[in-house]
Amino acid sequence: MSKRPNILWYCTDQQRFDTIGALGNTHINTPRLDEFIQQSVTFTHAYCQSPICTPSRANFMTGMYPSAVSVTGNGNPVFPEYYEDRLITHALAQDGYDCGLIGKLHLASAFEAQEHRVNDGYRYFQYSHDHGKPNAFGHEYADWQRAQGVDPEALIAGKAASQKYPNWGGRVNAPTSDLDNVPPHLHQTHWCTEKTVEFIEKNRREDQPWLLSLNPFDPHPPFDAPWEYYRRYNPETLPGPHFQKSDVAFQSKLTEAGIDFQWRAKPPPEWDVKQAQASYYAMVEQLDHEFGRILDYLDAEGLREDTIIIFTSDHGEALGDHGLMYKGCRFYEGSVRVPLIISWQNQFLQGVQSDALVELLDIVPTLYDVLGVDIPYYVQGKSLAPLLRGDVPADEHREAVRCEFFDAISMSDQTHATMYRDRRWKLVVYHQKGICELYDLDNDPWEHNDLSEHADYQAVKWELMQKSFDAAIYAHPQMIPRVASH
Repeated sequence: MSKRPNILWYCTDQQRFDTIGALGNTHINTPRLDEFIQQSVTFTHAYCQSPICTPSRANFMTGMYPSAVSVTGNGNPVFPEYYEDRLITHALAQDGYDCGLIGKLHLASAFEAQEHRVNDGYRYFQYSHDHGKPNAFGHEYADWQRAQGVDPEALIAGKAASQKYPNWGGRVNAPTSDLDNVPPHLHQTHWCTEKTVEFIEKNRREDQPWLLSLNPFDPHPPFDAPWEYYRRYNPETLPGPHFQKSDVAFQSKLTEAGIDFQWRAKPPPEWDVKQAQASYYAMVEQLDHEFGRILDYLDAEGLREDTIIIFTSDHGEALGDHGLMYKGCRFYEGSVRVPLIISWQNQFLQGVQSDALVELLDIVPTLYDVLGVDIPYYVQGKSLAPLLRGDVPADEHREAVRCEFFDAISMSDQTHATMYRDRRWKLVVYHQKGICELYDLDNDPWEHNDLSEHADYQAVKWELMQKSFDAAIYAHPQMIPRVASH
């Protein structure tokens, strides 16, 4: 190719796979993503490799499993410096790309300050881990609010979230026309768009390609959508979570075994789940609008044909399914399956939906592949380029996907668990607990009926156990290529 493409990588935070109208959700309004899907290849069965932020982001920025890159949970003081050259932004910056980041990075702990960085390759760096903490060091979003003539502390103090539920755990920050959350024109999602335009218009060498990592905080909890978007959803008309009465008892068994999760399971009415769903959908609709603004800008500037666009999320959200809210050591579809939509006009297929099993691990080798760069030996993902170009059938990629939870959140049990999912079956193993789960996804797509102890399914369970064990062994960091045979 005469000119290497730009790369716009839009990664939302904690967005489930089933939150896009064109993919079957008739209750949510996502017109720009619906339109984008008609111009892209959409992977309907894409899975994160950890249902927690930092290990997932370390994974899809390197193409290595969380355990292989030695980043398995939130709270690490810094990304491993000895692997900084494996971050794709570092590698592409060394290869002439101008790299920028807006919003979250979360390769390391972001508690009360901008996280400690390694040489990650980002020249342009506009950091905002979340909506709050306006006085945290390096919080560029708060500085932008001040430049708009707004006191970010007063804005947070006055929003519905702080007035109604100072401790947001398990509740919904429902705004009204008189008491709003952060309004759209001052919102972090809007700021991300404004900074996108700033980055693209920055002075760089003629014909120098760019990569922009764009990371809004939404729809991560607290569920605090602005009134302008929240008002568009009537909680009473929404479907609510995937829940059966038996779920709470099953989740209580896992909790009693000490298996980590942010909150105990409760029947959905005790979570205000439909109100949470309304706010969550409203947050996604705002993301849809702002993502559309970026697409319009690229079109207006004549950049669309020269830009690979990736839309994805780092992991999902329980959102009341099985009586659970937020995240932790569970591997249900709503928690580990995420959107993945990829576009490059005149180079990739358009309007194709692939149900191939895909891992977020596969993004890095895909980019290397389409850029004509040799895929490094340590990359454990598998390029999606053949699917994007139509060189293989749309359902052909992986036999199975896997997911890890290795002490991923700061809770007392330090739970270790793994998931292995093929076309039909999902096996979850909670290690050193004597507990596993087995689901027939063809007949039980929302995983209410655990078959792991059923006599008729023991052969299936043990076959999957072997495959899962083999996959875990081969997830180790790859050895540097040999220079001799002995």
